Order: sequence, then structure tokens, then C-alpha cells
Amino acid sequence: MAIEIERKFLVISDAFKVEAERFQAYRQGYMIGSEKASVRVRISGDQARLNIKSATLGVRRQEYEYPMPLEDAQRILDDLCEKPLVEKVRYYVRHGAHLWEVDVFEGDNAGLVVAEIELGAVDERFEKPDWLGKEVSDDVRYYNSNLGKHPYKDWT
Repeated sequence: MAIEIERKFLVISDAFKVEAERFQAYRQGYMIGSEKASVRVRISGDQARLNIKSATLGVRRQEYEYPMPLEDAQRILDDLCEKPLVEKVRYYVRHGAHLWEVDVFEGDNAGLVVAEIELGAVDERFEKPDWLGKEVSDDVRYYNSNLGKHPYKDWT
């Protein structure tokens, strides 16, 4: 079984961009959002992937991901996924012993910036960068699957 241990934080400055090794634009959509799992299709550059992730609240969740044909992914995003799609630019930032993924959202989620770190254990220690803000790992509003249903622009 594939397990993802991921913590999410708000980002309080754009200082991470100076440290970024690279960045990549993502376009993704969700077909199924049930109480048990979400099913996502994501395009990044010329790569497409199908992702299934448990809807468990918290930092530890089941996750399965598979490559798929780019043309199929484009068609699924256009025709089968809920709208709006989730669009973002992901910055990869090495800090301490870990690689952070900082998502700068666009479109209906513009203004939201979230940093994620994947860990090997729930209690693994990590160094927090200065640009890191409040932890939101247990707040479902920040799950990408929810940003398609309830975009950041609609939050009060």
C-alpha cells in the first residue's frame, strides 16, 4: 500500500522563490470526490498522471499514482472533471534535508500560496524556513480536491 505523509503550511512571503531549484505549471481536475477518495488527473509540461488519494483527514493518507497518455488527460480535464480546474505553479525548494513544494495558485484560487513537505514518518523532524506560516494540514479547505469545489476566491 502506498502511504503519503504530507504536512501543509501557509506561506507568508515570496522569499522561497530565491531558494527555488525549479518550478513547473500544473493543471489538474477532479472526477470523483467521495467520502473515501478523490480521483485526480494532472498535466505538468508534457506529462500526465492519474492520482487516487484517500480522503482521510490528517498528514497520513493512502495515495496511488499512475502515468497516463497526455491526450487522454487533456480530454478528461476538458470533458469529465469538475470545474473550475485547479491551476498552479509549483516551486521546488530544498531547505535543510527536505524538498518543499510551494504551490502558487492561479485562476479561481489566486492569492493562495501553500507549502507542502513529504515526510518518512508522522513524527519526523524538519527545519522550518522563515517564509513558512501557519500549519493547515488538518484543514480540508486546503486540500486541492476541495479547491476545485470551493475555490479560494469564494472564501469569506
